Formats: sequence, C-alpha cells, structure tokens
Amino acid sequence: MKKEELIEIIDSWENINLIIEECDKSPTFFSSLMDIALYHKEQKSWRAAYLVDKIHDEFPQLVFPHLDKITEQLKTERNLSKKRHFLKLISMNEIQEKHFGFLVDFCLETLTSEEPPAVRVHAMQVLFNISDKEPDLKPEVLAQIEHEIEYHATAGIISRGKKLVKKLRNQINSL
Repeated sequence: MKKEELIEIIDSWENINLIIEECDKSPTFFSSLMDIALYHKEQKSWRAAYLVDKIHDEFPQLVFPHLDKITEQLKTERNLSKKRHFLKLISMNEIQEKHFGFLVDFCLETLTSEEPPAVRVHAMQVLFNISDKEPDLKPEVLAQIEHEIEYHATAGIISRGKKLVKKLRNQINSL
C-alpha cells in the first residue's frame, strides 16, 4: 500500500483494526505510518500518531526503533495532539541518556506552559522517568510538579501529580 492510500484509510476510524493488523504483518507498512505521524503536515496526520500509540499497546517492539525520531520531532512539532502521543510514547519507554538534556528542558517548559493538560501530564511523567536515572533532578522535578498542582491544577495534573509527588518525596527521603 502506498503512503497516499494509507493517508486515505487513516481517515476512517473503522480501519483501525485493519491498520493494526497490517502493521504487525509488515514493518514497511508501519514505517510508512510512522513517517506520516512524524512528518506529514496534513491536519489528519495526528490520526497516524494516534494509531502508532494504539499499535504500541499491542506491539511495542515496532515503536522502539523510532523513539529517536519521535524525540527529535518534538523540537519542531506544533500539533498538540501529536505532541501528546509522542510524549506518551516516550514516557512509556526507556529514555536514552543522549536525549536527557533536551527532554528535561522541553518537558519543564511544557509542564509550565498553557498547553492542554494531557500534554503537560505526559511531560511530567517524562521528567519523573528521567529523574530516576538522574537523581539530582528529583528536587527540581518535585518543586515543579507541586507548583503546577497548586497554581495550574486540572484533574489530570492533580491525579498524576499527587502520585508522582508521593514517589518523589519517598525517593528523596531515601537518598
């Protein structure tokens, strides 16, 4: 299937299971879907990012080779839906050390921004995950999460934030 045909079928939610099955059968098909999610400028390209997220639920091994490209795309991505899915995928996988600096800066900026709560929640999770590898970041991550809970609270920020605050406090007290 050509990329143009794939763009057409991602437009219909009825095709989700077909696309997921096809991605499992053909890594080339999945790579085409990933290219659309990452680089396509059409508004509906966020559906490709959504599908990549759903495919990750069943076949995470398909997404692993693309995590570097996903992280790099965050540097220029403006679509909030795609940011949400990309940050979620990053938060659910091992983060390579070479991306720590960029992701800490990006996620701190995103967490304290006026972006939608789901984007900010995934940024919060990425920060927490990185702090597991870089324990010196824990106090700063804790302070930022507490600040967001106090001053820019939403249901998602409060829910995830309280869980992460509890973990961070326990970890900091154990250091």
